[in-house]
Amino acid sequence: MAERRKEGVRLLEQGKQSQAEIARNLGVSEAAVSVWQKKLKKHGKESLLQRKATGRPASLKTANKAKLVKILKAGAMASGFETERWTQARVQQVIEKKFGVHYHQNYISRLLHDMGWSVQQPETRAKERDEELIRAWLSRDWPRIKKSSASRRRDHL
Repeated sequence: MAERRKEGVRLLEQGKQSQAEIARNLGVSEAAVSVWQKKLKKHGKESLLQRKATGRPASLKTANKAKLVKILKAGAMASGFETERWTQARVQQVIEKKFGVHYHQNYISRLLHDMGWSVQQPETRAKERDEELIRAWLSRDWPRIKKSSASRRRDHL
């Protein structure tokens, strides 16, 4: 958008095209070009330069984010939770407890993403799962069951 605005200012200064033509050529609304024209006349080119977006400063400082990463890598159980699964609510609790900063739970995923972490769902598996027994069943029993099921379908038709 900044590039379009810059080009729009250049075209407005030349005065060879109407605002409607400039809007069409740049793919913006006529209202946008009109605003650019007013700002250009009232405040000059500087008022149309790209500025850094303002906003609320980050509550969690960079040093604390590095500490948070160490806490997350240590695992949820090290932070006093019953399982190793990190949830947004758990991360929110840790941030509030360790750093005294409150974030809305919905913001936690964005914060973690900005820190290079991603949301993942753990694979649910029974603790009693026997991998060797499963491999044996898949190699020995499943082909037999599949074969007999296919022959029954053929006989049924």
